[in-house]
Amino acid sequence: MTATATAVFLAVVAARFLVPLLIPRYPLPAIVTALILDAVDQTVFQSFGFDPPGYQGYDKAMDVYYLAVAYLSTMRNWTSRPAVQVARFLYFYRLVGVVAFELTDWRPLLLIFPNTFEYFFIAYEVYRLFWNPARMSQRSWVIAAGLIWVFVKLPQEWWIHIARLDVTETIAEVPWFGPAIVAAVALLCLVYWYAVRPRQPAPDWHWHVAADPLPIGFPRDRQAAPSGRLLSTGTLEKVVLVGLLWVIFSQVLPGTEATNGQLFLGTAAFVVVNAAISLSTGGTRPAVVAFGVRVLMNAGLVVVADQLLARADGQLNLLNALFFVLLLSLLTLLDDRYRPLYEDRFPTVRPAAHHTIHRE
Repeated sequence: MTATATAVFLAVVAARFLVPLLIPRYPLPAIVTALILDAVDQTVFQSFGFDPPGYQGYDKAMDVYYLAVAYLSTMRNWTSRPAVQVARFLYFYRLVGVVAFELTDWRPLLLIFPNTFEYFFIAYEVYRLFWNPARMSQRSWVIAAGLIWVFVKLPQEWWIHIARLDVTETIAEVPWFGPAIVAAVALLCLVYWYAVRPRQPAPDWHWHVAADPLPIGFPRDRQAAPSGRLLSTGTLEKVVLVGLLWVIFSQVLPGTEATNGQLFLGTAAFVVVNAAISLSTGGTRPAVVAFGVRVLMNAGLVVVADQLLARADGQLNLLNALFFVLLLSLLTLLDDRYRPLYEDRFPTVRPAAHHTIHRE
Protein backbone atom coordinates (compact mmCIF):
# COMPACT_ATOMS: atom_id res chain seq x y z
CA MET A 1 0.00 0.00 0.00
CA THR A 2 1.43 3.37 -1.06
CA ALA A 3 1.92 6.31 1.27
CA THR A 4 -1.05 8.09 -0.31
CA ALA A 5 -3.29 5.05 0.09
CA THR A 6 -2.19 4.69 3.70
CA ALA A 7 -3.00 8.32 4.41
CA VAL A 8 -6.43 7.97 2.79
CA PHE A 9 -7.13 4.79 4.79
CA LEU A 10 -6.18 6.44 8.09
CA ALA A 11 -8.24 9.54 7.25
CA VAL A 12 -11.34 7.45 6.48
CA VAL A 13 -10.99 5.33 9.62
CA ALA A 14 -10.42 8.42 11.79
CA ALA A 15 -13.45 10.13 10.25
CA ARG A 16 -15.64 7.09 10.85
CA PHE A 17 -14.63 7.06 14.52
CA LEU A 18 -14.64 10.82 15.21
CA VAL A 19 -17.67 12.06 13.22
CA PRO A 20 -20.19 10.09 15.36
CA LEU A 21 -18.83 11.91 18.42
CA LEU A 22 -20.38 15.08 16.97
CA ILE A 23 -23.88 13.55 16.91
CA PRO A 24 -24.78 14.63 20.48
CA ARG A 25 -23.95 18.28 19.68
CA TYR A 26 -24.88 18.48 15.98
CA PRO A 27 -27.29 15.58 15.50
CA LEU A 28 -28.55 16.03 11.94
CA PRO A 29 -25.37 17.02 10.05
CA ALA A 30 -23.26 14.53 12.01
CA ILE A 31 -25.46 11.48 11.44
CA VAL A 32 -25.93 12.35 7.75
CA THR A 33 -22.14 12.66 7.42
CA ALA A 34 -21.69 9.30 9.17
CA LEU A 35 -24.26 7.78 6.80
CA ILE A 36 -22.42 9.17 3.76
CA LEU A 37 -19.05 7.94 5.05
CA ASP A 38 -20.53 4.47 5.50
CA ALA A 39 -21.79 4.54 1.90
CA VAL A 40 -18.63 5.83 0.19
CA ASP A 41 -15.69 4.44 2.20
CA GLN A 42 -15.26 1.32 0.07
CA THR A 43 -15.59 3.39 -3.12
CA VAL A 44 -12.87 5.74 -1.86
CA PHE A 45 -10.54 2.82 -1.21
CA GLN A 46 -11.23 1.29 -4.61
CA SER A 47 -10.52 4.60 -6.33
CA PHE A 48 -7.01 4.40 -4.89
CA GLY A 49 -6.67 0.80 -6.06
CA PHE A 50 -6.61 -1.11 -2.78
CA ASP A 51 -8.93 -3.13 -0.58
CA PRO A 52 -7.85 -3.05 3.10
CA PRO A 53 -7.70 -6.62 4.46
CA GLY A 54 -10.22 -7.25 7.24
CA TYR A 55 -11.79 -3.82 6.83
CA GLN A 56 -15.26 -5.23 6.12
CA GLY A 57 -15.52 -6.47 9.69
CA TYR A 58 -14.49 -3.14 11.16
CA ASP A 59 -16.84 -1.41 8.70
CA LYS A 60 -19.82 -3.31 10.17
CA ALA A 61 -18.57 -2.59 13.68
CA MET A 62 -18.37 1.15 12.97
CA ASP A 63 -21.94 1.09 11.59
CA VAL A 64 -23.24 -0.30 14.88
CA TYR A 65 -21.02 2.13 16.81
CA TYR A 66 -22.36 5.35 15.29
CA LEU A 67 -25.95 4.20 15.70
CA ALA A 68 -25.25 3.48 19.39
CA VAL A 69 -23.96 7.03 19.84
CA ALA A 70 -27.06 8.34 18.06
CA TYR A 71 -29.33 6.33 20.36
CA LEU A 72 -27.57 7.57 23.50
CA SER A 73 -27.81 11.15 22.23
CA THR A 74 -31.61 10.88 22.20
CA MET A 75 -31.45 10.80 26.00
CA ARG A 76 -29.35 13.96 25.95
CA ASN A 77 -31.30 16.02 23.45
CA TRP A 78 -34.83 14.85 22.69
CA THR A 79 -37.64 16.70 24.42
CA SER A 80 -40.43 14.32 23.38
CA ARG A 81 -40.72 11.31 25.64
CA PRO A 82 -42.85 9.34 23.13
CA ALA A 83 -40.20 9.92 20.46
CA VAL A 84 -37.48 8.58 22.77
CA GLN A 85 -39.62 5.53 23.55
CA VAL A 86 -40.22 4.82 19.86
CA ALA A 87 -36.52 5.31 19.12
CA ARG A 88 -35.59 2.91 21.94
CA PHE A 89 -37.83 0.20 20.52
CA LEU A 90 -36.57 0.70 16.97
CA TYR A 91 -32.93 0.68 18.03
CA PHE A 92 -33.05 -2.45 20.19
CA TYR A 93 -35.31 -4.23 17.70
CA ARG A 94 -32.67 -3.73 14.99
CA LEU A 95 -29.87 -4.64 17.40
CA VAL A 96 -31.50 -7.99 18.20
CA GLY A 97 -31.96 -8.63 14.48
CA VAL A 98 -28.29 -7.90 13.71
CA VAL A 99 -27.20 -10.26 16.49
CA ALA A 100 -29.48 -12.98 15.11
CA PHE A 101 -28.13 -12.42 11.60
CA GLU A 102 -24.49 -12.55 12.69
CA LEU A 103 -25.14 -15.81 14.57
CA THR A 104 -27.14 -17.49 11.79
CA ASP A 105 -26.05 -15.69 8.58
CA TRP A 106 -29.71 -15.80 7.42
CA ARG A 107 -30.07 -12.61 5.37
CA PRO A 108 -33.90 -12.28 5.56
CA LEU A 109 -33.42 -11.35 9.23
CA LEU A 110 -32.10 -7.97 8.08
CA LEU A 111 -35.40 -7.45 6.25
CA ILE A 112 -37.48 -8.63 9.21
CA PHE A 113 -35.49 -6.36 11.57
CA PRO A 114 -34.95 -3.25 9.40
CA ASN A 115 -32.82 -0.31 10.48
CA THR A 116 -35.78 2.05 10.89
CA PHE A 117 -34.12 3.79 13.84
CA GLU A 118 -31.58 5.66 11.73
CA TYR A 119 -34.13 7.33 9.45
CA PHE A 120 -36.50 7.93 12.38
CA PHE A 121 -33.64 9.77 14.10
CA ILE A 122 -33.12 11.87 10.98
CA ALA A 123 -36.86 12.56 10.69
CA TYR A 124 -36.99 13.80 14.30
CA GLU A 125 -34.03 16.09 13.78
CA VAL A 126 -35.44 17.46 10.51
CA TYR A 127 -38.71 18.24 12.32
CA ARG A 128 -36.75 19.88 15.17
CA LEU A 129 -35.15 22.30 12.73
CA PHE A 130 -38.38 24.33 12.69
CA TRP A 131 -40.84 22.91 15.22
CA ASN A 132 -40.92 21.80 18.82
CA PRO A 133 -41.02 17.96 18.83
CA ALA A 134 -42.79 17.99 22.20
CA ARG A 135 -45.96 19.16 20.44
CA MET A 136 -46.19 15.81 18.59
CA SER A 137 -48.32 13.06 20.14
CA GLN A 138 -47.19 9.47 20.63
CA ARG A 139 -49.59 8.43 17.88
CA SER A 140 -47.90 10.82 15.45
CA TRP A 141 -44.42 9.46 16.23
CA VAL A 142 -45.64 5.86 15.86
CA ILE A 143 -47.23 6.70 12.50
CA ALA A 144 -44.00 8.40 11.37
CA ALA A 145 -41.98 5.33 12.35
CA GLY A 146 -44.46 3.05 10.57
CA LEU A 147 -44.30 5.07 7.35
CA ILE A 148 -40.49 5.01 7.39
CA TRP A 149 -40.54 1.27 8.16
CA VAL A 150 -42.91 0.30 5.34
CA PHE A 151 -42.15 2.76 2.57
CA VAL A 152 -38.44 3.47 3.08
CA LYS A 153 -36.60 0.79 5.01
CA LEU A 154 -38.33 -2.38 3.81
CA PRO A 155 -37.64 -1.59 0.12
CA GLN A 156 -34.10 -0.51 0.96
CA GLU A 157 -33.33 -3.61 3.07
CA TRP A 158 -34.78 -5.85 0.35
CA TRP A 159 -32.71 -4.08 -2.32
CA ILE A 160 -29.45 -4.33 -0.35
CA HIS A 161 -29.69 -7.59 1.59
CA ILE A 162 -32.11 -9.81 -0.35
CA ALA A 163 -31.75 -8.77 -4.00
CA ARG A 164 -28.14 -7.67 -3.34
CA LEU A 165 -28.36 -4.93 -5.94
CA ASP A 166 -26.10 -1.91 -6.31
CA VAL A 167 -27.55 1.47 -7.33
CA THR A 168 -24.56 2.49 -9.45
CA GLU A 169 -24.43 -0.82 -11.31
CA THR A 170 -28.21 -0.87 -11.83
CA ILE A 171 -28.19 2.65 -13.29
CA ALA A 172 -25.42 1.59 -15.70
CA GLU A 173 -27.17 -1.65 -16.73
CA VAL A 174 -30.83 -0.51 -16.84
CA PRO A 175 -31.29 2.60 -19.04
CA TRP A 176 -34.65 3.67 -17.53
CA PHE A 177 -33.63 3.25 -13.87
CA GLY A 178 -31.75 6.55 -13.49
CA PRO A 179 -34.50 8.70 -15.04
CA ALA A 180 -37.08 6.83 -12.91
CA ILE A 181 -35.20 7.82 -9.73
CA VAL A 182 -35.06 11.46 -10.84
CA ALA A 183 -38.79 11.42 -11.66
CA ALA A 184 -39.66 9.87 -8.29
CA VAL A 185 -37.64 12.51 -6.41
CA ALA A 186 -39.27 15.27 -8.47
CA LEU A 187 -42.73 13.84 -7.72
CA LEU A 188 -42.00 13.73 -3.98
CA CYS A 189 -40.82 17.35 -4.08
CA LEU A 190 -44.03 18.40 -5.87
CA VAL A 191 -46.21 16.51 -3.37
CA TYR A 192 -44.41 18.20 -0.50
CA TRP A 193 -44.59 21.67 -2.04
CA TYR A 194 -48.25 21.61 -3.03
CA ALA A 195 -49.84 19.16 -0.58
CA VAL A 196 -47.74 19.11 2.61
CA ARG A 197 -46.17 22.56 2.89
CA PRO A 198 -49.46 24.55 2.91
CA ARG A 199 -50.74 22.43 5.80
CA GLN A 200 -47.65 22.79 7.96
CA PRO A 201 -47.94 24.88 11.14
CA ALA A 202 -45.96 28.08 11.52
CA PRO A 203 -42.35 27.43 12.64
CA ASP A 204 -41.72 27.58 16.37
CA TRP A 205 -38.24 29.07 15.90
CA HIS A 206 -35.58 29.94 13.38
CA TRP A 207 -33.97 26.77 12.11
CA HIS A 208 -30.81 25.56 13.84
CA VAL A 209 -28.81 22.35 13.56
CA ALA A 210 -27.05 22.45 16.94
CA ALA A 211 -28.63 20.54 19.80
CA ASP A 212 -30.72 22.60 22.20
CA PRO A 213 -28.94 23.90 25.32
CA LEU A 214 -28.75 21.49 28.23
CA PRO A 215 -30.88 22.08 31.32
CA ILE A 216 -29.39 24.23 34.05
CA GLY A 217 -27.18 22.15 36.33
CA PHE A 218 -25.67 19.97 33.60
CA PRO A 219 -22.61 21.85 32.26
CA ARG A 220 -21.54 20.99 28.73
CA ASP A 221 -17.95 20.12 29.61
CA ARG A 222 -18.51 18.09 32.74
CA GLN A 223 -19.57 14.59 33.60
CA ALA A 224 -23.02 14.57 35.11
CA ALA A 225 -23.17 12.52 38.27
CA PRO A 226 -25.10 9.31 37.50
CA SER A 227 -28.44 8.97 39.20
CA GLY A 228 -30.37 5.99 40.40
CA ARG A 229 -29.23 2.69 41.85
CA LEU A 230 -26.80 0.09 40.61
CA LEU A 231 -29.57 -2.50 40.25
CA SER A 232 -31.88 -0.51 38.01
CA THR A 233 -33.50 -0.60 34.59
CA GLY A 234 -30.83 1.85 33.42
CA THR A 235 -28.03 -0.55 34.32
CA LEU A 236 -29.94 -3.45 32.75
CA GLU A 237 -30.42 -1.48 29.52
CA LYS A 238 -26.72 -0.61 29.48
CA VAL A 239 -25.77 -4.28 29.98
CA VAL A 240 -28.01 -5.38 27.11
CA LEU A 241 -26.80 -2.57 24.85
CA VAL A 242 -23.06 -3.07 25.29
CA GLY A 243 -23.36 -6.87 25.61
CA LEU A 244 -25.20 -7.25 22.30
CA LEU A 245 -22.84 -4.81 20.61
CA TRP A 246 -19.85 -6.85 21.65
CA VAL A 247 -21.45 -10.11 20.51
CA ILE A 248 -21.90 -8.46 17.11
CA PHE A 249 -18.30 -7.25 17.08
CA SER A 250 -17.04 -10.70 18.00
CA GLN A 251 -18.70 -12.08 14.87
CA VAL A 252 -17.30 -9.50 12.45
CA LEU A 253 -13.85 -8.91 13.94
CA PRO A 254 -11.17 -11.58 13.39
CA GLY A 255 -9.39 -13.55 16.08
CA THR A 256 -11.99 -13.80 18.86
CA GLU A 257 -11.93 -17.25 20.47
CA ALA A 258 -14.27 -16.75 23.42
CA THR A 259 -17.83 -18.06 23.17
CA ASN A 260 -20.79 -15.71 22.79
CA GLY A 261 -21.92 -16.57 26.32
CA GLN A 262 -18.49 -15.75 27.74
CA LEU A 263 -18.42 -12.48 25.82
CA PHE A 264 -21.89 -11.39 26.95
CA LEU A 265 -21.35 -12.33 30.61
CA GLY A 266 -17.90 -10.77 30.61
CA THR A 267 -19.26 -7.58 29.08
CA ALA A 268 -22.08 -7.52 31.63
CA ALA A 269 -19.48 -7.72 34.41
CA PHE A 270 -17.53 -4.85 32.83
CA VAL A 271 -20.65 -2.69 32.57
CA VAL A 272 -21.73 -3.36 36.15
CA VAL A 273 -18.24 -2.56 37.47
CA ASN A 274 -18.21 0.69 35.48
CA ALA A 275 -21.68 1.59 36.76
CA ALA A 276 -20.69 0.83 40.37
CA ILE A 277 -17.60 3.03 40.14
CA SER A 278 -19.60 5.84 38.51
CA LEU A 279 -22.25 5.71 41.23
CA SER A 280 -19.65 5.67 44.00
CA THR A 281 -17.54 8.53 42.63
CA GLY A 282 -20.11 10.70 40.83
CA GLY A 283 -18.56 14.16 40.66
CA THR A 284 -18.06 16.61 37.84
CA ARG A 285 -14.91 15.23 36.27
CA PRO A 286 -14.16 16.69 32.80
CA ALA A 287 -15.24 14.34 30.01
CA VAL A 288 -11.73 13.83 28.57
CA VAL A 289 -10.32 12.99 32.01
CA ALA A 290 -13.26 10.69 32.77
CA PHE A 291 -12.73 8.87 29.47
CA GLY A 292 -9.00 8.42 30.12
CA VAL A 293 -9.64 7.06 33.61
CA ARG A 294 -12.18 4.57 32.25
CA VAL A 295 -9.84 3.40 29.51
CA LEU A 296 -7.08 2.67 32.04
CA MET A 297 -9.51 0.98 34.43
CA ASN A 298 -11.07 -1.16 31.71
CA ALA A 299 -7.65 -2.06 30.30
CA GLY A 300 -6.81 -3.50 33.71
CA LEU A 301 -10.09 -5.42 33.74
CA VAL A 302 -9.29 -6.82 30.28
CA VAL A 303 -5.99 -8.19 31.60
CA VAL A 304 -7.88 -9.93 34.40
CA ALA A 305 -10.47 -11.26 31.94
CA ASP A 306 -7.73 -12.62 29.68
CA GLN A 307 -6.26 -14.56 32.60
CA LEU A 308 -9.68 -16.00 33.49
CA LEU A 309 -10.39 -16.96 29.88
CA ALA A 310 -7.01 -18.68 29.63
CA ARG A 311 -8.06 -20.96 32.49
CA ALA A 312 -11.26 -21.81 30.58
CA ASP A 313 -9.39 -22.49 27.31
CA GLY A 314 -10.46 -19.13 25.89
CA GLN A 315 -8.35 -16.30 24.50
CA LEU A 316 -8.69 -12.61 23.72
CA ASN A 317 -7.35 -10.98 20.59
CA LEU A 318 -5.32 -8.01 21.85
CA LEU A 319 -6.30 -5.67 19.00
CA ASN A 320 -9.98 -6.51 19.47
CA ALA A 321 -9.58 -6.13 23.23
CA LEU A 322 -8.21 -2.61 22.75
CA PHE A 323 -11.15 -1.81 20.47
CA PHE A 324 -13.47 -3.21 23.14
CA VAL A 325 -11.88 -1.07 25.87
CA LEU A 326 -12.29 2.12 23.84
CA LEU A 327 -15.85 1.26 22.86
CA LEU A 328 -16.95 0.21 26.35
CA SER A 329 -15.37 3.24 27.97
CA LEU A 330 -16.96 5.64 25.51
CA LEU A 331 -20.47 4.18 25.51
CA THR A 332 -20.70 3.77 29.28
CA LEU A 333 -19.40 7.32 29.72
CA LEU A 334 -22.02 8.71 27.33
CA ASP A 335 -24.73 6.69 29.05
CA ASP A 336 -23.69 7.99 32.49
CA ARG A 337 -23.65 11.58 31.20
CA TYR A 338 -26.94 11.48 29.28
CA ARG A 339 -29.23 9.18 31.27
CA PRO A 340 -29.50 11.64 34.20
CA LEU A 341 -30.64 14.28 31.71
CA TYR A 342 -33.36 11.96 30.45
CA GLU A 343 -34.45 11.04 33.99
CA ASP A 344 -34.61 14.70 35.03
CA ARG A 345 -36.47 15.72 31.88
CA PHE A 346 -38.98 12.87 32.14
CA PRO A 347 -39.20 11.84 35.80
CA THR A 348 -40.97 8.58 36.55
CA VAL A 349 -44.37 9.24 38.04
CA ARG A 350 -45.04 6.99 40.97
CA PRO A 351 -48.53 6.48 42.36
CA ALA A 352 -49.20 8.33 45.57
CA ALA A 353 -49.42 6.26 48.70
CA HIS A 354 -52.92 5.60 49.96
CA HIS A 355 -53.44 6.78 53.50
CA THR A 356 -56.19 5.45 55.73
CA ILE A 357 -58.33 8.20 57.21
CA HIS A 358 -59.55 7.50 60.71
CA ARG A 359 -62.78 9.21 61.63
CA GLU A 360 -63.70 9.84 65.21
